[in-house]
Formats: sequence, C-alpha cells, structure tokens
Amino acid sequence: MTATLQITDAALRRGDRELWSGLDLTVEPGELIAVLGPSGSGKTTLLRAILGLERLSAGRIEALGQEVRSRGNRRIGYIPQQRPLPRDTALRGRDLVALGVIGHRFGLPIPRRSDHERVDRLIEAVGAREFAERPVGLLSGGEQQRLRVGQALADDPRLLLCDEPLTSLDLANQQAVIGLIDRHRKDTGASVLLVTHDINPLLGKVDRILYIANGRFTLGEPSEVLRSDVLTDLYGAHVFVLRAGDRLVVVGAPDAEEAHHHHDEVHE
Repeated sequence: MTATLQITDAALRRGDRELWSGLDLTVEPGELIAVLGPSGSGKTTLLRAILGLERLSAGRIEALGQEVRSRGNRRIGYIPQQRPLPRDTALRGRDLVALGVIGHRFGLPIPRRSDHERVDRLIEAVGAREFAERPVGLLSGGEQQRLRVGQALADDPRLLLCDEPLTSLDLANQQAVIGLIDRHRKDTGASVLLVTHDINPLLGKVDRILYIANGRFTLGEPSEVLRSDVLTDLYGAHVFVLRAGDRLVVVGAPDAEEAHHHHDEVHE
C-alpha cells in the first residue's frame, strides 16, 4: 500500500531561524496524526509546505505519489484555522460549501445539476441542512466550521490537512467537527494531519503524534510522546506530565513566542 504522504529529510527556514530540520514522516492511508507544539514552532508552516505554498530549504515532500507543487492537488483537502467570517459576508452557508465544488474552475463557474446535488450531499453529511440557506456571517463558529469541513471534503480528499480546526469551539462543536473528520477517514481510507493545541478531543482516535519544539521534533504513539522525559528532552527545559484523575496535564512547556508558560491538558 502506497504511503499517502512521504516527507524526507525536510528542513524549513524563516529568515535566519530554522523551524525544523531532518524531518522524516511517512503517513499511511487511514492514519490520523496530530501535530503539537508551541506557537511559532512551524506547525502551520508544515501544512503550507505540504500544500506547496512554502518552499523547503532541504529535503522533499511527496503527497499522493507526487512531489508537491505550487498549483496544488485537488485530492488534498484543507481546513484552515477557524476565524469568524464578517457578519456582512455576502454568502449563504450553501455558497461556502459550493466553493469547494466549483471554485477551482476557470472563468465564471456555472453550476451544473450534479454540482447542486453534490453540495446537497455535503451539507447533509456535515449536518448543516438547518442553516445552509442563512448568511454565513450570522452563523455560530461551530456552524461555520461545519461548512468549512463540507468545503474541504468536496473533492473526496485522500489527504486531509486540518489547521487548528477546533479553536474557539465549545466541547460539543469540537466533538462534532472531529466526528465529521474521523468519519471521512474511516469511510474513505483518507489520511489526516491535524494541527492542534489541545489533544484532548483526539485521543482515542489519533494514531501518532508529531510534537515540534525548539527546531526539534519527536514522533510516536501518544503513550510514547506524552511523557515527562520525552518532552523535557525536546524542550531542553523541565516539562512535567502529571496525572489528574483520568487526565494527563502537561505543565511547564515554554511557548516559543510568548513569555508565559502554557498548560495543555490531555485525556489519557
């Protein structure tokens, strides 16, 4: 079985700062990998490199059997960071999903009957039927994010890249969005690379964790990565993984951009 994503000895610099180097990652079909790390560690930049929007300073990336290129690949889906759309956005929920179906066409995209049917199926799949006709700017963050998932799934992607898709969502909407992503993965065998600050909602579904910090990284199953000794070595500072009832709490991991410490809680 051919790997969905193959990253070989990759490095990427921003100015005089190396975000990461020597990165090797093979993602198999149907695998869900969470990408963790402090702000500024290069998590989003990694997704942009896979999309062909950032040039590596060394190494190579192959996605779906082809070396990545700047013009993109329609079989790679992308869910961007969740940011509320302006209240006066002149789009309905349906229109946002439709962009994933017809937005790639040159010239004035004229919807076909099959396009309308595809949009209807996507809206149904992400549970957006009740608000699909409403202006997107008046929808909640969770409703907007459901529509973004529908847009990302429009071309039945074999590789789905998700950049902080759960930010600013309440627990119920986090679970709903993860459920949509996970169902697509199980139904189609697609691979998922998901950047997150909070691993809680993903544990039980995630296969491996790629943790990036201080220009270094570690890769393994959650039980192999979320350990005091592993994260202390990665950060070069004392980091503790503590047990609190049925939760694990990662304490003391310094943020790459901010002076304060951040605390990430994770379910065991």
